[in-house]
Amino acid sequence: MNIIEIAVIALLAAFCSLALKKYAPETAALLVIAAGILIFVTVLSKISPVIDQINLLISDAGMDSTYIPILVKTLGICLICQFTSDSCKDAGQASLASKVELASKVAVMITALPLFTNILHTAVGLMN
Repeated sequence: MNIIEIAVIALLAAFCSLALKKYAPETAALLVIAAGILIFVTVLSKISPVIDQINLLISDAGMDSTYIPILVKTLGICLICQFTSDSCKDAGQASLASKVELASKVAVMITALPLFTNILHTAVGLMN
């Protein structure tokens, strides 16, 4: 991932947004959101080596591979909701941003529920 490329995109969007904000605030907000989407897609396109490394670590540790999809889904939920929340805050919608954050916390808990169930069963098995 070229962090300089991402920084340039972010700075250009920020400066252009500041210039446009006085004359066309809606366009400025859309520009910032578009730049955010571009950065987000760039980051997501580079995430497969991370998932491969996590997959390797889990298999080397002898853990069950059913944990990988849970980990990837929760990571995806966190990234998407953080991006959405930040975009809402940029648009001046802090209340909407907090609702997105609440929804993400609930979604992560629901997604991770099978993992919590396995941990609980393992703990009960160890106590018996």
